Amino acid sequence: MAMDQQPIIIKKIKKSGGGHHGGAWKIAYADFVTAMMAFFLLLWLLNAVSQEQLEGIADYFAPTVSSTSQSGSGQILGGTTVAVDGALEDTVSRPSVTMDLPPPSAGSGGEAMQDEPVQAEVDAEEAKKKAEQEQFDNAEKDLKEALETLPEFQQMAQSLMIDNTPEGMRIQIVDQEGLSMFPSGSASMYDHTERVLGLVTEIIKKMPQDIAISGHTDAVPMGGDGTYTNWELSSDRANAARRGLLRLGVPEKRIARVVGKAATEPLLPENPADAKNRRLSIVLMRGTGEQAAPKPSGPPPSIIRPDG
Repeated sequence: MAMDQQPIIIKKIKKSGGGHHGGAWKIAYADFVTAMMAFFLLLWLLNAVSQEQLEGIADYFAPTVSSTSQSGSGQILGGTTVAVDGALEDTVSRPSVTMDLPPPSAGSGGEAMQDEPVQAEVDAEEAKKKAEQEQFDNAEKDLKEALETLPEFQQMAQSLMIDNTPEGMRIQIVDQEGLSMFPSGSASMYDHTERVLGLVTEIIKKMPQDIAISGHTDAVPMGGDGTYTNWELSSDRANAARRGLLRLGVPEKRIARVVGKAATEPLLPENPADAKNRRLSIVLMRGTGEQAAPKPSGPPPSIIRPDG
């Protein structure tokens, strides 16, 4: 019976602790391949970029070390200014260039520079307007003084009106009740009208402005067959004033406008038939003239009649 039993075999497996049959070499090989790949990638990048880019990369990765210099930080400027020769001490980085900029003013510098000429132009224009107004004021003063001091103009004092309008200085020779500038329905001046026009002309000749002349009538219609109306009469009287100014020495180039307005612009709108609506209007036009004229001053001007 004992001979029929199978022997019991016990197999012991001894585990190895490593040696050349382990997997550690695979990790080392993977690290090597990764390093080589990174190396060849770096070579490719170095070959693909320009020299300037390489210098930029080198500047970025330049190590920062503590300064060994006793003046400044030991870096690019080394404690000196850019203006001093030899101030650039860094041998890796490229020298930088600095530019002095003008100090900023209030607001934008460019806008300030543009505003200066504009402001100068505005100031010059304002000064010109002020000087012209002073001319007008002095001319008005001289005319009123002449009317008050010259005996031949005593009765005409109410016939000369002076005012400032947006267009300029306006001088008006106005009819009064019992004292007309022209005979009824005529464009021929009375002697006293010519004397007043001569006084006005002496002032005008001292001024540089261009001149606008207009004739006005009252609203009373002209008689006759209707072929000669207040329109023709006012135009003829304005032209009579123009001819008088030219005879007294006013240059023709200064005459800018001569018009007849009939009764369309009455001096007294509430009473269109009033005698004061019949008038001559002479305007020294604001902002015209080639040059500034001397201010009217001194004694009242001598009177020259238009007919010489």
